[in-house]
Parts: sequence; structure tokens; C-alpha cells
Amino acid sequence: MKSNKSKVKKLCTISTKLRIAMLVFFALLILLIIRLAFIQFVQGADLKEQMYDQLTTSRLIPPKRGTIYDATGKALATSAQVDTVSINPQSIVVKEKGKLNEEKTTSLKEKVSKAFSEIFGLNYEETLAKVSSSSSYVTIAQKVEKDKIDNLKAWMEEEEIYTGINIDEDTKRYYPYDNLASSLIGFCGTNNQGLEGLEAYWDSVLIGTPGKVVTSQNAVQEFIPDNNQTYIPAENGNDITLTIDANIQSIVEKYLKQACIENKCDRGGNVIAMDPKTGDILAMATYPDYNLNTPFSMPSHITKKNWDKMSSKDKNTTLNALYKNRAVADTYEPGSIFKIITSSIALEENLAKSDTAKVYSCSGAQVVSGSRIRCSYSAGHGKQSLRDALANSCNPAFIQLGQKIGASTSYTYYNAFGFFNKTGIATSGETGYTIFWDLKNVGPIELATMSFGQRFKITPLQMITAVSSVANDGILMQPRIVKEIKNTDTGAITTIAPVEVRHVISKETANTMMDMLETVVTDGTGKYAKVSGYSVAGKTGTSEPDPGNPSEGFTASFLAISPTENPEIVLLVTLYNPKGPKGVHGSNVAAPVASQILTEVLPYMQIPSDGSSGTNATTTTSLPNVTNKTVAEAKKILEKAGFTCSTSAADTDIVKEQFPVKGSSLVKGAIVKLYTENDNTRVSKQVPNLIGKNLSQVKSLLKERNLNYSVTGSRYCC
Repeated sequence: MKSNKSKVKKLCTISTKLRIAMLVFFALLILLIIRLAFIQFVQGADLKEQMYDQLTTSRLIPPKRGTIYDATGKALATSAQVDTVSINPQSIVVKEKGKLNEEKTTSLKEKVSKAFSEIFGLNYEETLAKVSSSSSYVTIAQKVEKDKIDNLKAWMEEEEIYTGINIDEDTKRYYPYDNLASSLIGFCGTNNQGLEGLEAYWDSVLIGTPGKVVTSQNAVQEFIPDNNQTYIPAENGNDITLTIDANIQSIVEKYLKQACIENKCDRGGNVIAMDPKTGDILAMATYPDYNLNTPFSMPSHITKKNWDKMSSKDKNTTLNALYKNRAVADTYEPGSIFKIITSSIALEENLAKSDTAKVYSCSGAQVVSGSRIRCSYSAGHGKQSLRDALANSCNPAFIQLGQKIGASTSYTYYNAFGFFNKTGIATSGETGYTIFWDLKNVGPIELATMSFGQRFKITPLQMITAVSSVANDGILMQPRIVKEIKNTDTGAITTIAPVEVRHVISKETANTMMDMLETVVTDGTGKYAKVSGYSVAGKTGTSEPDPGNPSEGFTASFLAISPTENPEIVLLVTLYNPKGPKGVHGSNVAAPVASQILTEVLPYMQIPSDGSSGTNATTTTSLPNVTNKTVAEAKKILEKAGFTCSTSAADTDIVKEQFPVKGSSLVKGAIVKLYTENDNTRVSKQVPNLIGKNLSQVKSLLKERNLNYSVTGSRYCC
């Protein structure tokens, strides 16, 4: 009985304990549920936000910088997708039980540093210093190509090391043609911002606008898809298309480099090629140049031995000089090329005629206010016409011409030709500082030296722009370097049209000047600029050292225009301080360079050759039949064939007769007279005396009388 009571009591005790345990369990369960409910419904929003703060990453999406194309569609500057690798050094640690394990952390940092140095070719000690630093953020490698990033990711996965290593998208600028047009194009910094040249001037157009992505990312930097992702796409930069033709540019650079080396031009040189009708820059080269892909490295024209000897300051000075586009940034004395301007002013003001004989006298020097200013030909040229003086590049003759013009009139035209202002070319570095005397300070000597292009300074771009107006019927065009902008996101294209600045001289004056400048090449100082099969007009230039800076030395130059009848290209070659065997004169040093360039460029531009071995032969075309057509229709047919119509009849009248008759072989630009029933007046014209004249003189005399001509045999009439 007692035993049974003991068992019952024991069972009761167990049951009580179970009930108590159950009560405790359910109480805890209820508390847990309450806690979970509290977390879920009360703290849920805050905790969720904290979770996103830990997992969320915000990254800028760099825009793709616009591409720079040449006129033919070749990419001169382009961007490629790359990555930037950075670290958070304070996150590259090993913790055990919440405490830092210094030994294992040191080992981890060494392992990471070794991987970085091997994959990216970095110095191990420098990399280890970065990984071991106390900074919160350190950049390890920028502009890294995909293959190296793939190697890094593979290593991270193999070693299971993810924390503290960041891989961010970026872009890198590439220049496929290395040195081509380096001083013009310029380059970008590590942040893809343009630093020099076109890259700097057009930076706001090329660079684009960064985008942004906010999303979640796990420990291995994989994105976690969720509905809270924010994505703002980047706006890529615009593409720009230049007027530069890469083929013409490469031809120009080849012969410029060759000329600078052969003539020992220790201050280098530059060449500009321009389309006179539009102001388009076809090529703009400076030597020495540099590699756009490695702009901070040793230039190719300096030996490693000499480079290593230079101080850091001297290296920086040398590189900065290379970055400068001297064609727009540096001024120089143009020398006798400026005689084109003096001649144009005199003709326009009716102060001179091209072929009036014995107007200008040269005994080898000209005395002005007691100072003897010599001619390059010490024996003297004797009595000359303006054509002769220009062909001989006679300083005394132009001093006399300058005295007729006067300082005030000269300055009016200098301003009209654009010498007192920037040209407005759309690239960086153009100087607005040209060196002229104040008009009130121009005395007899200043007027004399100005007339032949010395003792004042302008830029090469100003010089070629002014002379291009002479080749463009007297119309000055603004230099154009960018002709098109394309929005890469929308495809919209903005065309930058040529800009006509002003009419400087008359068409008649321009035609006379072109004719005289052709004589310079056929019979004058520019004979080494001849191009087989093409007509070339031009002018030599040799400027003496500046008395204020004699170390600059001589400047040899040549300006060429071709073809003479319908100019397609104007070329200015400028070589600084030549010291080679050919001497210092533009006729011997610069003119041959112009000939070499044009010999390759003219056929490339598909400008028809006249098919002769000299520069004077003239292309002839068979005259079409326009009788029984309306005057308007006849004009279209003849002008399309390259001829000029002469008639006072109404456009609706019917052509009854033409002269010359159909099938006649005429030179381009020849005049065709149209006769109708209402306009049948015949006018006789006397042919001038052409005996002893050269071709340029013949053409000029016949043009004045609207007479046609054809050419065979010698350059001279007999």
C-alpha cells in the first residue's frame, strides 16, 4: 500500500514537472512569436532598410566618350570598355571569434598584394604598402583591359577572397594612329577629361554624362535582383567628324619630318593644308610630334641617353612644347610670303598694274630714312614690273610699293585679311596676340619692312587663311576643323557649315594675283615647287632672325596654291631655323617640300592632271552643241562642261548660233558666245601682242579681253 502511494506521488511529481515544462515552453513560444511579430511589423521597415544599407551598392556608370573621326570616316580617337580596380584596406582582414588575427591578416594582405603585382605588373612593395595602409579607399590599377580583370576574378574565386576588392567599369581612350595629328587632336587624362587640343576644346561635347545604378550585391560582387534597383543610364558623348583627311595628314607629316631632319631644323616646323573655298583644314602637322597613347613618355625624336640626362623640369618643358599646336599657338615673321598681301592691296587700290614695265627699280638695296635695306639679290634686279618683282621676290620693289600704299591703308586691309584677330578655328591654343606696331608708331622703316613681311609676327594659320581668300575670288573663309557632330544615343547629326567672313578683295584682283603667283613658280623663286602635270601658284618666304631673339634663327617657308584655274588646296610649309646644306632660303628649303606633298596629295584628291610634263599645259575639252536650245538650258550644259557663257539674250530665247562651234577644243573656263534672233551683235576684238610673253602673261592679257586660247609647245610666245 505504501509502495503504491509512493509510485502515485512520484507520477504526480513528474506530471507537475511536465506541465511546468510545457507551460514554460508555451510561454517562451508565445514570447518568441511576440518578438517575431514585433520585429516583423514594428521593426521590419527599419531592419529592412539596414539590410539594404549593408548590401546596397551605388556605382556611377561612366559614359563612353565620343569618337573623333577624320573626313573619310577613320577613327582617330576612340574609347574602349575597361575597368578600375580599387580596395578597402580596412576590409582585407581575418577575424576569429570577433577578434583580429594579426598574423593571418598580414599573410592575407601579402597574398593579395602578390596577386595584384603579378596580374597588373605592379611593384610588389608599393602594392603591399597600399594594401596595408589605413586608408578607407585606395586605387590599385586604372584602365585595365578585360583579360587582366578576368584573371583577377578567377584568382578571387579560387582563393575565395572577395571582401575589400572592388572592380568598377570605366573607359579608356585609344588613338589608333599613334602620332598622327598629335598636336591637333591632343589627349585625355585618366578621368577621360580632355587635356590638350581638340580633346580639350570639344570636351563638353565628347565626354557625355555619367549614369548611376543602385542595387544589391553579395560578397562575391554578384548582383542580387530586387525591386528596389535604381538605374539611370549614362548619356554617351557625341562623335565629331573633322575636316582633316588622315591620308593627306600622313603625307604631310611624312615630308615635314623628312624636311626637318634633312635641313637640321632644330626648332622643327609645321604644315597646314586648307581648302580655300570652304576654309576646311585638310591637314595640320607639327614636328616634332608625340605618341597620343603615351603622351607622358619619352618622345621618339629624343634618344634615351639624352632623355635620362634631363631633369624632371626639363622633361616637362619638352613635353609641354610638343603638346602645343604651333600652327595656331605660335607667331612668326612670315617673310616674303606676305608680299602676296602687299600686292593684293596695291592692285585693289589701283596703285599698281601687274605688267606695266619698268615701274620698280632695284639696285640691290633701298635706302629708307638713312637705313640701307638690302635685296636678297645683291646685284639688283634693275627695272621691273610688279609681276617681275613678285617672281624675283625683290624687297626694294615692295618697299616702293608699300610707300605708295601707306600705313593707314595697309592696316585697313590687314584688319580685313584677319591679321588683327583670331581666326576662330574650333581648337584649343589659338593665340590672340599678334605683334604689330601701333599705327601711330609706323614710320618709314616700319612701313618698309612690313611691305615684305618682317618685323611683325602672325600665326601660320592667319597667314594661310588670308592667302586662301586670294585663291577664293577674294572671299575670306573662317578655318573649319569640325564639320559634323553626331549624338550617339539618338543618331541626330548637327552639321557645322562653312562660314564666310567677308569679301576682302575683288574677284578681278584675286585672278590677277593668282596669275602672277603662277609666274613665281614657272619663272621665279618658286621653281622648285613645280609639280609634274599640275599648275601651281605660290610664293617663297625667308625671314631673318628677330633682332630681339636672334637664337630663333631664320624661318624658311613656301605657300602653294593648286590648281591655279580652280584652286582646291592651299599649302603652307614653315621650317624654323634650318641649318642644313640647302641653306636657309624658302626657295631651296621649303618649296621642294611643297612639291613633294602636292605630288602625292593632288592625285589622291582626284584632281585631274593636265597630262603634261610641265606645270603650264592646260586641259582642253570638246565644246558641246547647244544650238536650238533655250539660253537657260544652254548655260547649264556649258557651265557643267566647264565653260563660261556670254550673251545678253533672255533665258527663254532660242540659241541659233554658238561661237566657237561644236567640237572645238577649248581650255576650261573658256568663253562661249551665244547668239539668238534677238541678240545677234558681233564684236571684233584686237588680239594683243603676245611675242616674248610667258604663258602666265599670255593668259592674263587674253583674259582681260575675254579671248580664248589653247597652248602647245614652249612656255614662251615667239
